[in-house]
Amino acid sequence: MAKYVIGVDYGTLSGRALLADARTGEEIASAVYEYPHGVMDTALPDGTPLGPDWALQDPQDYLDVLAHAVPQVIKESGVSPADIIGIGTDFTACTILPVKKDGTPLCFLPEFKNRPHAYVKLWKHHAAQDKANRLNEIAAERGEKWLDNYGGKISSEWAIPKIWQLLDEDPEIYNAMDRYIEAADWIIWQLCGRETRNSCTAGYKAMWNKSTGYPSDDFFKALDPRLEHVIDEKFSRTITPLGQKAGEITPEAAKLTGLLPGTAVAIGNVDAHVCVPAVGIDGPGKMLAIMGTSTCHIMMGTEEHQVPGMCGVVADGVMPGYFGYEAGQSCVGDHFAWFIENCLPASYYEEAKKQGKNIHKFLREKAEKQKPGQSGLLALDWWNGNRSVLVDVDLTGMMLGMTLLTKPEEIYRALIEATAYGTRMIIENYREHGVPVEEFFASGGISQKDPMTMQIYADVINMPVKIAGSAQGPALGSAIFASVAAGEKAGGYDSIFEAARNMGKIKDTVYKPIPENVAVYDKLFAEYRTLHDYFGRGENDVMKRLKAIKKNTLLGK
Repeated sequence: MAKYVIGVDYGTLSGRALLADARTGEEIASAVYEYPHGVMDTALPDGTPLGPDWALQDPQDYLDVLAHAVPQVIKESGVSPADIIGIGTDFTACTILPVKKDGTPLCFLPEFKNRPHAYVKLWKHHAAQDKANRLNEIAAERGEKWLDNYGGKISSEWAIPKIWQLLDEDPEIYNAMDRYIEAADWIIWQLCGRETRNSCTAGYKAMWNKSTGYPSDDFFKALDPRLEHVIDEKFSRTITPLGQKAGEITPEAAKLTGLLPGTAVAIGNVDAHVCVPAVGIDGPGKMLAIMGTSTCHIMMGTEEHQVPGMCGVVADGVMPGYFGYEAGQSCVGDHFAWFIENCLPASYYEEAKKQGKNIHKFLREKAEKQKPGQSGLLALDWWNGNRSVLVDVDLTGMMLGMTLLTKPEEIYRALIEATAYGTRMIIENYREHGVPVEEFFASGGISQKDPMTMQIYADVINMPVKIAGSAQGPALGSAIFASVAAGEKAGGYDSIFEAARNMGKIKDTVYKPIPENVAVYDKLFAEYRTLHDYFGRGENDVMKRLKAIKKNTLLGK
């Protein structure tokens, strides 16, 4: 009799549950639950205002995904819970929250409901940039060798800048919390009743290293004397490798999800990294771009190289036995959505309605008629800062070449091209520092529904682009890890590599570079690189000066 697994993918705005065959990866049923609180970036639910660059969430939304989406896929599939052998989850990262020793989030407590630091700090919370800047300065001054494993810079999105901001701005919350924990690990705690810490978020987001552990207490003391023992007091030194079993569904979690007590629970994982087995990748040199609101670029290598501007290199960070490399772009789908929501004239909506098309399809059809270079436009894709290779959230977007004849579809296409140039910067940076990129795969919603964008990427990077066989890459990847957590005796797998080869999949569709387009994009990329370095490497910090003026104006200074 067939056995099944469930993967739950926690995204930026919603959670998705997928029920799949535990041996073949066949997708049986899926369900999506939109977070009621969404992203809180201006105020808390009670109206408490948030400062610039804040991004919070309510962990109740994560529990509601388990209570709604998981029972829904069980019901729709008709599968008996007795035949579901495991569940795995993935999360955006670093998405992190303060909790009590029993796992209760501080924002659930009445006395902290109106305290912003009591809530989840979402991955794109950038209000700790000053802490990240200072951390990087101190680490460089001290000659901390681990800094090179993160491209020479720690991002404001990561755990230590976020907890340092919390300590500095609300020490009462800091003292009240017993643990500071990734949502990826917190949700596993809710499922199996015990705290675990996965090697992926610990390695990429909390500066943990498999060989050397965390930075020294003396380093944290140099940041702030109150942080000297932060790892032992608020984090954990017990780190569990990916692919392991975290525990089993508790009676309480069984009531919430509809799963049976004792069902295997996989150790927590990250949405981008968990996609790798979902496309069948089981070795080095193959880059996977998970394209959604942002893009994360994941690949594996046989050697450890220090690459400036990467998000990190972590032993066993993606799959065991390899060094996992991560880079990323902070704004991709968000980029395109911003333009459509804010910059289109009413006439475009009216014409799309007349043609019976949604505005996205209507605009894409206009944009795909443009030839590379035809618009005379060039953009920098920094609408939400730059994650790689500059690692600077204070950079902002730019559009060059506009005239009175410029059309919305030309701007839209230029924004898409800019994200492709950003990906090419990442690829070339890896190659320049000894990490080969030999194949390119794409996953995520954009890869599934936007042929124009994928062809642009193939032309810009001058590589074939292979497309994930599932529209739900992270959820399928989590289900694959769930199959390994359950094990072969239960109907799953004992090896993540074997599971990837059998449950992962790619489409027959491959976007191949078009030589004449490649030639034009090579010229445009050269111009992009000039602007990238001019505005991004300190020659002209006008973007940061403008942002400082904006911040001071908002604060009334």
